Order: sequence, then C-alpha cells, then structure tokens
Amino acid sequence: MTEQDEVIVPGHDPDTDPETPRQDRFRILVCIDGSDESYRAVRYAAKMASGHDDVDIVLCYVRPIDHGLRTGGLQMDVARGNMIQWGIELPGIKYLKKGRDLLRDLGVLDKDWDQAAYHTDIEGASLGDNKIVYTAKSGKQVVLKLKVASDIAIGILDQWELGQYDLIMIGASSRWTKKGISGFFDPAVAEKIAIHAPCSVLIARELDIGHGHLICTDGSEASTLAVEKDAWIASHCQCPITLMSVALDVESEGEALQNVSDAQQMLRDLGVTVDNTITKVGNPVEEIIEEGANYSLIALADSGKSGLERFFMGSVALKVMQNAHNSVIIVR
Repeated sequence: MTEQDEVIVPGHDPDTDPETPRQDRFRILVCIDGSDESYRAVRYAAKMASGHDDVDIVLCYVRPIDHGLRTGGLQMDVARGNMIQWGIELPGIKYLKKGRDLLRDLGVLDKDWDQAAYHTDIEGASLGDNKIVYTAKSGKQVVLKLKVASDIAIGILDQWELGQYDLIMIGASSRWTKKGISGFFDPAVAEKIAIHAPCSVLIARELDIGHGHLICTDGSEASTLAVEKDAWIASHCQCPITLMSVALDVESEGEALQNVSDAQQMLRDLGVTVDNTITKVGNPVEEIIEEGANYSLIALADSGKSGLERFFMGSVALKVMQNAHNSVIIVR
C-alpha cells in the first residue's frame, strides 16, 4: 500500500478500541518537537526496537488547539487527507515525517508495511487528532500521532492514557537551569511529564547509544524492580550495564556493596551480564551525577511518592534528573 492509498477512518482511534489490544508488547512513546534531542531519542528507540517484534514505537507531536493552523482555506476533511499524504505542511507534520524517515533509514520501518490513517474529532479543535499506523506482518507497529491539547504536557499524559505505554522519551527542555524548575505554574514540560507519568520516563540530553547504562540501586524493593526493568531495556539496545550504589557514610559502605552484589546476582539469574559494579561514599545526587557523565544514561528508581509529593519534596531521582549532564531514565 502506498501513502496515497492510506485509509482515513473518521472518529475511530485503535488506541481505545478493545478489538485491537496491544498486550504483551513493550510500547515506546517518543515525543517529537523538532529538536536534535528528540531525534536522538528516536534513534535510541530504534535501537531498542531493532530485531524485536515485541517493541512498538509511537512518535507523537502535540500541537496547541488551533494554534498556528494554516490550511489556506481548505476544508478540514481535505486538509486531513493532504496531511496524511504528506502533501501539506500542517504544524508538526514535518517533524513526524522526519522521524518516520529516520526510522526507515535505521531499518525499523519498511515501506511495504500496511498503513492506515485515523482521525478522531476533538471538541474545540477543528483539525482533531490524526495518526498513521504502520503495521508489519509480524504485528510490530510504528505510529505517527499528531495530537491537539490545551497544554503540551497534558497532551502527552493524555496520550499515555490512550496507549498505556511502558516508556516515554522526551528531550530535555532548554529552559531548565541548575536550580531546576522555575515555578509551580510554569514547570518545564519534560519535568512535568517525569513527575506525573505513570510509566518510566527517559529525559534525553546528548543521548548517545554507545556508552552503556549506569543503573543505581539502594537495595529497596523499588530500586530492585528498576534494576530489572532497565536491564531489560539495556539488553534490547545491546548496551553494557554498570551497577552503582552510594553509601551516605563509611559505616554504611558495606550495605552499598551488598546492594550491588544482590542486584548483580539477580541479573545473573535472569541471564543478564553486568559489566561493572561501583560503590561510592558521599551525597547520592552528587556522586551519581559525577559518575553518570561517563554513560549514555543514568537509571534510577522512582521515589514512589505521588506526583505532587515529588514536586514539593523532591527525591534523589528527581534531583539527578534536574541536574545531570546527560540522559536520565526514571524507572516505574
């Protein structure tokens, strides 16, 4: 099927259709905004999905409701059709198209995959939500989603509700400073997603595939689960794994050593190789950030607090995410 043959199905979105479940799959939502960081995230997602038919990738661009819409007087149904066929530059289309072409160049998406286009009416938005679903014979999918929402972060979180993703990937905001977020009513989009998303969130900063994952553990149940989950991700992208634990003082250094030993044994039992283990003594945030600069990304467990509690109280994971020099994944 060619792009010109794509089928538009008004008012239907398979994300919410009980007849098209995507169970027993690892679903990655990559938030596209045209930045270099967002395309680094696409490359990383492609690496995870390459050779694995159980990994789906959804590229999503969120557009404010009816902001900047330029259709040249076209009827909305014509604009939708042209958008699907890449014949008109509606907001976000060029970013999604670039992401699609990148996935094709990386061998994740083939031109002979089945294609279908869907439209969902959204109150107050003349264009509504639109997406293209590319499906391989194996069932693997790549989805391009142009979504409208009153707020970018709200749109991304709403997309999670539709797709029940395992991982959200988003580029770090250029508005971040060393002091973190600027205020309660104006948080950076990436940080808002990281605080409130129900799933794991990867914040991409200079995301490079080749330097492995630094997975942090404190021996807690949450960090043990995070070790297991991120080890799965690292294995899918063929990234070496280093385990790290930080002791607050010399007296508790033995506990930190035990933490990495237990995590290493757990992964060994799962058939996952650990390249290295590290223990440090000091402030966990500072030690993790310093050591983490040597890796593609730092993996930490979520604090387990509610989104509002994370915002006001903070956590090691949140502070590392705010201040690290490289990519961070908060694992849930």
